[in-house]
Amino acid sequence: MMFRATARHPALILDDVRGAQKMLSGVARVTALEGSRHLTELVGAPVHLKCENLQRTGSFKLRGAYVRISGLTPVERAAGVVAASAGNHAQGVALASTLLGVRSTVFMPVGAPLPKVAATQEYGAEVRLHGQVVDETLAAAQQYAEETGAVFIHPFDHPDIIAGQGTVGLEILEQCPEVRTIVVGIGGGGLAAGIAVAVKALRPDIRIVGVQAEGAAAYPPSLAAGRPVSLDNPVTMADGIKVGRPGDIPFAVIEELVDEVRTVTENELSSALLLCLERAKLVVEPAGASPVAALLSDPKAFRGPVVAVLSGGNVDPLLMQRVLRHGMSAAGRYLSLRLRLTDRPGALATLLAALTVADANVLDIGHVRTDPRLGLTEVEVDLHLETKGPRHCEEVEAALRRDGYRVIG
Repeated sequence: MMFRATARHPALILDDVRGAQKMLSGVARVTALEGSRHLTELVGAPVHLKCENLQRTGSFKLRGAYVRISGLTPVERAAGVVAASAGNHAQGVALASTLLGVRSTVFMPVGAPLPKVAATQEYGAEVRLHGQVVDETLAAAQQYAEETGAVFIHPFDHPDIIAGQGTVGLEILEQCPEVRTIVVGIGGGGLAAGIAVAVKALRPDIRIVGVQAEGAAAYPPSLAAGRPVSLDNPVTMADGIKVGRPGDIPFAVIEELVDEVRTVTENELSSALLLCLERAKLVVEPAGASPVAALLSDPKAFRGPVVAVLSGGNVDPLLMQRVLRHGMSAAGRYLSLRLRLTDRPGALATLLAALTVADANVLDIGHVRTDPRLGLTEVEVDLHLETKGPRHCEEVEAALRRDGYRVIG
């Protein structure tokens, strides 16, 4: 099975993906497929996690980059390659180029997380920081390619890239032949398209569900229009799938072979990342957690056994800190309150005693005494509490009100 080929969209077939798999032997890891008891209980059928977050460079991107660069002619290799990326593609291109003895230059946004910049350099690329957003970085990389003759390595819109990513699908079929649904995040669409080409050729009965962040979901309107449609301002914490326009080639594949594209909220992404960390003991970036977010948002919509592809684990520690706090809040495990109380000796100690009785753990506390909204004898207290869930949050607030505290926010 293949999607409909046109002059603009050369057909990809199973043999392309199988060829990529041979090429990647000894280069890319066959990543683990781990069962998730918590998600299995939630969905009511076996759920497995395909751990591409444990791939070399921390994501699936090495697969496509290596296949693409391997296919260059000697003349093209001598000219070097160039890419633009805020993270995962950058690292995949850097390592693939080094393994193949090809010079690589990677353009990254000025605000790219320092750990990702450092990792890209350590894998062997020359990093150039340019632009505040990825579109500006991409334009700089393409200009560099025109001026120097370096080959531009697109993150998703090339048949070799898609074939390389499709090897994830072949591994899933080998590791879990009974699978009935595969859930995978979608940004530009290279990973989902590659998996679809491989899986639908061998098992057309398997349902493939793509997942996008609600604030960066270009595929639903594109599928409705029958062509790639651009988003003006995609916004999401999941930078790995924050793509404003589907790739032409991945779009053609996904339109033909992917059964459904769902969207998830930022709260659902945060909760999914937290679940992966706490229950599966896996560090996953928000984009990588998007399939888990889809399972959490509508668990009974997926026929099992289910495989959720954790596409990457390259998360900036500062973002991880914010996302975990956001995830705890979304799960009812983190409660922020603002109280107004009388400013007198022992008032804070009395409040802390009340929180102890309510079994809430104080993470942070702040005092405001000089706000013009406050009376002469009033003080405002900001509380950040760790709780046990939504019901416990309600119980803590109710206990404070019973003790006479005024909760104002």
